[in-house]
Order: sequence, then C-alpha cells, then structure tokens
Amino acid sequence: MQSSSFIFFLALGIFSIITTEIGIIGVLPQVTDKFDITPAQAGFLVSAFALIVAVSGPLLTMLTSGINRKVILLTAIFMFAISNIAYAFSSTFEFIIVFRIVPAFFHPIFFSIAIATAASLVPPERRGKAVTQVLAGVTVGFAFGVPITSYLAAKLSLEAAFLFGAIVSVVAFIGILVWLPSMPVKERMTFGRQISIMRKPQLWLAIIIVFMIYTAMCSVYSYFAEYLGKVTHMNGTWISIMLMVFGITMIAGNFLFGFLANKSMTRTVILFPLLYAAIYLFLYYFGSYFIPMMVVVFIWGAVHAGGLILSQALLMAETKEAPEFGNSLFVSFSNIGITVGTLIGGWFIAQWGVHQLIWSGIILCLLSFLLIIIKLAASKPNVEKQALN
Repeated sequence: MQSSSFIFFLALGIFSIITTEIGIIGVLPQVTDKFDITPAQAGFLVSAFALIVAVSGPLLTMLTSGINRKVILLTAIFMFAISNIAYAFSSTFEFIIVFRIVPAFFHPIFFSIAIATAASLVPPERRGKAVTQVLAGVTVGFAFGVPITSYLAAKLSLEAAFLFGAIVSVVAFIGILVWLPSMPVKERMTFGRQISIMRKPQLWLAIIIVFMIYTAMCSVYSYFAEYLGKVTHMNGTWISIMLMVFGITMIAGNFLFGFLANKSMTRTVILFPLLYAAIYLFLYYFGSYFIPMMVVVFIWGAVHAGGLILSQALLMAETKEAPEFGNSLFVSFSNIGITVGTLIGGWFIAQWGVHQLIWSGIILCLLSFLLIIIKLAASKPNVEKQALN
C-alpha cells in the first residue's frame, strides 16, 4: 500500500466535508431565492451545522474511540454523500435543515480520526508532513470547493452545486475503502484521562480565544456572497471568482502565518485580531467599489488563514497530553464560534442592513485582542515561576 494514496483520499474526504459545510455560504443568495426566505434564515444552514458539530464533537470522539477507525471514516463520508443528494432534491427549506443536522454529527469524528490515521500509518519522521497534507483538504476546500459550488449554482443550478459535493464524497468513500487498511483499536485512552485536561485554566482561556476569533471571522465571512452581491453589486460569476481568490490566498496565508508564528508566536497572535479589524475597515469603506474590493478580498483570504492556524496552535499547545481529544475540542469550539458569529452577523443585517454587518466583525476582533492580552498576562507568572524552579 502506498501511503500517498490513503493520505490523498483522507484529504479528499476533508475537502468534501469543507465543501459541504462552507460551500453553502457561496450559494446563500440562491437558497434565499428558491425558498423565499431572508438571508438571516438562510444563514441558519451555516449556524445549525456548526452548532451540532460543536455540541457533539468531544463526546462522540470519546464514544467512538474503541471502534475500527476505517469503519468510522467510511460511515462519516457516506453520510456526507447522502446529505448532498438530499440537498439537491429537497423541495422545502425544512428538509434541507434536517439533512444539515445529520452529517454534522460525523464532521468532528472524521476530522479527528483522519488526522490521527495520517500520523499513525507513516514512519515517525513523516508524521508532521502527513498531517499537513491531510489538513490541506481544508484550504483546498476553501480555494476550490466553495467557489466551484457557488459557480455551479450560478451557472447551472442549485441542484448541480449540491451534486458536486455528493460526487466528491463518493470518490473519497471509494478511495478510503480501497486504500486504507482495517484499523481496529488496540489501546483505548480512558475517558477520565482525556477529560482531565479540562482542569487547566490556561486551556479554558485558549478555548475562549479560539471561540472569539472564529466568531469574529465568521460573523462577516458567513455572508460573503450576500455582501458582495448587495453592497459591491457583483453577479454570481464574480462572486464565485472572488471565493476562489479568497481560497487561493488562504493557501498562501497558511505559509505566511506559519512562518510568522515560528518566528514569534506571541507577537503574531497579538497582532492578528488588529490586522483582521483593519481588513474589515477596508471592506466597509471600499465595499461599494468593484476594483478595490477585489484587492481587499485578495488580502482578506490570506489573513483569514492566519485565524485557522493560530487558533489551532493556541489550543494544541494546551492539550499535548491528549491530542486527539484536544483536536475535537478545537473542532467543537471553533464551530461554536462559527454558529455564534453567523447569528450575530445575521442580527446585524436584520437590524441595520448588509453594509453595517462589518461592524460586528470589528467589535469581535477587538474583544479577541483583549482576551489574548489577558491570557498572556495570566500565563506570565507561570512562566516566571518555572524559570525560578
């Protein structure tokens, strides 16, 4: 068996999940038109999915920790294929909501197990690279999965957009079935050992920061297509292009913020929310101008990637004793952030209109900055104490 084959299909599975979860953002205008609902109601498709992921993630990761890893991965990706088919042929908004909820339970399980599987099936010296390759499915999902979904909805139909997600899921299912070996669990970590890390105050501060960063990012990003359509007056084709530009620059942003974090994690974390708030100011003041907005979206995508990298690094630094459970906490609380951010953004739109949406993101970025300063101040005495010992 070639390790590159199963790594590719694990990454494709994550690509499929991201395309399903986030791709809905690029087709919200078509969803609102088809079902005659408001943008805030359509945004519930984003927040409901994220909320289920958030609530179920850590518990389901623990409950399934004794089941054959391959069986769990195949079950999860199969449910994503079924849900996309259900979206495509749905005739009511309520029916779509039901099939957004079902696969959401499998999202955190697939992520946690895919990452652990990539690390366990390669030599120790290749583990870091294998995990990075699997997680590339996230950025590639943003770069291509989301804009392709948006493009198909604009040029063909909403049904075609959802069927694209189903096809990708089926291909990932077949690849995992063929290339991944059976992986029965030999040694199961006890629930108590996993939960014990939750006693650390610094972990809870990190969790709150991750939540707030995602809330700040997704309060605006969840209405990306709506903002470009209503404020910048871009058509469906241009919105698809902007989504792709956003995703491609996210890939570049991964390398950029990875480099900056390696040079100085503390400085990068402190500056990130201020940089994101500055991007929001540009979005607000240049929102009505076509060409300037293209430039802003280009930079926005690169900065957005920093939120994903820095958030995960912050949380993983506090969960080294139980990394798989720690990863489920990251998936869980980042999705709580997506849920709350989407709801806050929808509320701002309902109260003051799409253009004023940006202020929700600015306020949340400043709150994130404040929390980061508090965490650093709280951790300083511990560092000094260790140095004295």
